[in-house]
Amino acid sequence: MAARTKARKRALDLLFEAEQRGVDPVALAAERLASGLVGVPQYSADLVEGVQAHRERIDELLETYSHGWSLDRMPAVDRNLLRIGTFELIWSDDVPDAVAVAEAVGLAQELSTDDSPAFVNGLLGRLMEMKPGLVDS
Repeated sequence: MAARTKARKRALDLLFEAEQRGVDPVALAAERLASGLVGVPQYSADLVEGVQAHRERIDELLETYSHGWSLDRMPAVDRNLLRIGTFELIWSDDVPDAVAVAEAVGLAQELSTDDSPAFVNGLLGRLMEMKPGLVDS
């Protein structure tokens, strides 16, 4: 598994854990990074920080374009994968759009439901098509 793929998976773990525990994901990532007990690549922390910095807009985009699926109705893994994928797609200039989508779909195949890869692919694909109009929003 490539280093950035592992970092994305770790960022997903952190976002999922923070959501389940009701704690700040950035503080959780910083705590884990500082402790050195659990490997947290810097890119994982960067993803968590980026998702949190743009969380309101990310969630708005996901709610708007998920057609019939509120964030609360989505499986927690999918919701947080979509947040990471949306952050990389819209705000990470160093990640090609197709890579952001493919990585999210790959993690959905590995970690979520049978229907999740198609759902994640469809929603992120829609955001990718609309990206030029979303970037300045």
